[in-house]
Amino acid sequence: MKKLIGALLFALLVLAAITLERTLTFRSRQPQVAGVAVEPLDTTALAQHLAGALRFKTISYQDSSQFDGRQFDGLHQYLRTTFPKLHAALKLEKVNGYGLLYEWTGSDPGLAPIVLLAHQDVVPVEPGTEGRWTEPPFEGKIAAGYVWGRGALDDKGSLVAILEAIEHLVAGGAQPRRTVYLAFGYDEEVGGRRGAARIAELLASRSVHPEFVLDEGGALTTGLVTGISAPVALVGIAEKGYVTVSLTAQAEGGHSSMPPPQTAVGILATGLTRLEGQQMPRAIRGPTADMFDYLGPEMSFGARLVMANRWLFGGVLAGRFGATPQGNAMLRTTTAPTVLQAGVKENVLPSSARALVNFRILPGDSVGSVLEHVRRVVHDSRITVQALEETQSNPSGVTSVDAEPFKLLARTIRQVIPEAIVSPWLVVGATDSRHYARLTPNVLRFVGSSIGEGDLRRVHGTDERVGVRAYADAVRVYLQLLKNAVL
Repeated sequence: MKKLIGALLFALLVLAAITLERTLTFRSRQPQVAGVAVEPLDTTALAQHLAGALRFKTISYQDSSQFDGRQFDGLHQYLRTTFPKLHAALKLEKVNGYGLLYEWTGSDPGLAPIVLLAHQDVVPVEPGTEGRWTEPPFEGKIAAGYVWGRGALDDKGSLVAILEAIEHLVAGGAQPRRTVYLAFGYDEEVGGRRGAARIAELLASRSVHPEFVLDEGGALTTGLVTGISAPVALVGIAEKGYVTVSLTAQAEGGHSSMPPPQTAVGILATGLTRLEGQQMPRAIRGPTADMFDYLGPEMSFGARLVMANRWLFGGVLAGRFGATPQGNAMLRTTTAPTVLQAGVKENVLPSSARALVNFRILPGDSVGSVLEHVRRVVHDSRITVQALEETQSNPSGVTSVDAEPFKLLARTIRQVIPEAIVSPWLVVGATDSRHYARLTPNVLRFVGSSIGEGDLRRVHGTDERVGVRAYADAVRVYLQLLKNAVL
């Protein structure tokens, strides 16, 4: 017995030594760079330029017949007027009517170009909520230190900030060594197939293989990462895939006074309950594992110990991190029933009932593995399972944090915002960048505007806005990135 106890104590000491050693060597991955002088910018003019762009109702509707090309034409004319030096120096090509592709030609054709993305379109304002806005959604008001309006965060802020940065550089006589493409789609909010996809096809046909692509999808966050008081720059290195699965249950119809043991609605409800109760498994891998590697060393000892020893505490970490909807979305392929359809009258049994279930697919899973999971869990021959063709998109590739483009962007952010903690992360939504994945393995997602916890609900919601100073910082990040990458 003494030998057994001794062996157990020795094993515990070895385990403690290993975990302690891993914790103490779990060192910061933040690039050590010298800050740069704050670029002098007219923040009032920057805010006014963005506000002007927000006044155009470049809305993407699910019903494409509602598309209003005049609003996009108006925006294009506004950009030409607001950024005259850029339009004099860069080539502009319209793609598929309303897509904008700018080329700032570099002096060294041997250098791979970079591509900066943004999208012109915005989501509609939910009917009946207009009066809840502090400032009207399409008047581009500047008040209380903010620029208010639909698109301030998603994504006209990025688009106008990119143009501001290049206008500033062109005005100063800059000439890039590396070619820069600006690619602005016009239907990102409904999939990007007419805008970004067509621009990407055009670049592919010209054998353009960028050094990297940069799009929206990450941000400079404040107060969003528990355990870190400093601002955290979340740089998307991958994004989840997407598929909507249709489940259709068939059963005998008829009069509701004589129902069968199981109705189509009941059969479907049982299938949905199974799907919600048996979701795809959690996993700490890929971008989320990289995120823990970058954030862990910046946290307190206890959190560092857990993150440095995921081989031992991975279950605890996944349970705690996955307790919120945001954390859960970064650990698994999520399951979300979104649409139910059945019946035509309260006393008529429907012969069929249909549900749409949206899955956001974790890197490592696929559309195929989602369908296999649904069929296995539902396990009912009376329910037909089919993926909607127009909604299928596998997860993106993962940009390596060891690749130079990620390191370059991390250095840039730290130069402009020295106090920021840079971390890779997984974008749980979808961006136009996925259409460019075949052009380069280096696809990054980041906008330099600062956002806090209260801003998350503003994206696609009420009172969308961006701080005047925060927006100026976004312009400075683009400026410094261009200086580092192409000048």
